[in-house]
Amino acid sequence: MDYISQVLIVDDQALMRNHMYRLLKGEGYDLHFADNGVEALDKIFQLKPDLVLLDVRMPGLNGFDVCRKVRANPPTADIPIIMVTAFDDRAARIRGIEAGADDFIPKPYDTLELQARVRTITRLNRYRRLLEEKAKFQLVADLSENGYLLIQDDGKCKFANHQARLYMGLPVDMDHIIEDSFLDIVSPRYQLEPENAWATWPDWAPDSETRYLLRPETKERPALWLQVESLDRLVSDEEMVWMVSIKDVTSQIVARQDMWKFQRAVHHKMRTPLIGMYSGIQFLAAYNGDIPTEEMQDLLDTAMRHGDRLKNAIEDVLQFVDSPNLSQPGETFALNELPNLATSLGSSLEVDNINIGHINGAGPAELSLSKKSLEVILGELIDNSRKFHPEQNPRIDIDATLIDQGKQIKLTFKDNGSKLEPEELKYICQPYYQSEARFTGEVQGIGLGLATVASVLWSVGGNFKIENRDDGENGLEASMLIPLVSRLPGQNQSFP
Repeated sequence: MDYISQVLIVDDQALMRNHMYRLLKGEGYDLHFADNGVEALDKIFQLKPDLVLLDVRMPGLNGFDVCRKVRANPPTADIPIIMVTAFDDRAARIRGIEAGADDFIPKPYDTLELQARVRTITRLNRYRRLLEEKAKFQLVADLSENGYLLIQDDGKCKFANHQARLYMGLPVDMDHIIEDSFLDIVSPRYQLEPENAWATWPDWAPDSETRYLLRPETKERPALWLQVESLDRLVSDEEMVWMVSIKDVTSQIVARQDMWKFQRAVHHKMRTPLIGMYSGIQFLAAYNGDIPTEEMQDLLDTAMRHGDRLKNAIEDVLQFVDSPNLSQPGETFALNELPNLATSLGSSLEVDNINIGHINGAGPAELSLSKKSLEVILGELIDNSRKFHPEQNPRIDIDATLIDQGKQIKLTFKDNGSKLEPEELKYICQPYYQSEARFTGEVQGIGLGLATVASVLWSVGGNFKIENRDDGENGLEASMLIPLVSRLPGQNQSFP
């Protein structure tokens, strides 16, 4: 979109205003008019035009008075003013210079001269304003803790402030010219997540999705999450560019992950012992007088065992409150422990039909996920399978395949519950999206489960996808790519 210069024409004679209009209407200006000095000042202060064509001889507040008041007002002091004088009025010119006029046009007008002077001054004033705005933007951007960039439609970076250059791994010297496109610069350093959100770059992300640059965690350093947002379209050096922000949101993402892991861990550790203890006490309270002493003792022993488990779980929770994270960067999980973990989770969530398949071509492997992280990921998937199954009794199949020349494991999680509509699948991994109400008539969570599953896997360099099964069966299939830390070559392993 081209910038249109505003020109204010001030003259007390309607004939002269109409004459100016005819001369300038074809030049592409946004023309405004005033027929006296007071109205002229009101419009100048309101519009801050790119140029004022100001007649000298007006009743009341004349052109010299208007010019002095414009120059005395800081927000309008730099507005160019061309004073319109009689051809031989030397005294008026001197007074105009003293009042602060930038140029003079004599009456009667020379059409070409008038058009040329107006064109030159509006163009110079436009460049001056653009330079001032650019200088302000750069000053604010350089003082900001966030990264700011100007991105052309072809993806090339026209400007990057100090913080953005740090994130991109570029020299912080502002004189350093950025030659490569933004994506070419960041792709070797970061994962672009989620992939579909970047398909429209640098335009706004589709469906208001959030774009992330993600540096996965390693043993040496934690994950880094940078939120990238296309803010607006701006004019820069006569072309439209995107203003883009880069914000470090690692603490928010980690806090969300930790809260979700904490909730899942508490649910897993407390639910089973609480139900066992409460059921035993409830039975004793209801049938106290009818239960033989020996059976009563058995019930009390069972309730005590569950009570001990609940007590230990509560102590674990209190211990967690004093610790910064549910798991630390660099923790791993032995793949051969997956069957026991899945079976234990299924038991606590009352899902017994869990089948563990084979690892195809994998030897003893260490996943780059902690046991607690994998526990809450599988717990979320198992719980969702139970919740969305018509009878709350799903069959779950878990398989693992070695891929990417032994660098990753693909875990496939299938259930035989309900399918989802394409629109629901599109949003199911976005934060705060909930589809429980369609199945159960109620909303039990806050819609962060699957979004956090995806973010936890992204954090270690993995990926997550969920879709309807394509093998003719009802239900969903979740695919998880998890990097391997180590694997002994030449050895195969299968789950019992």
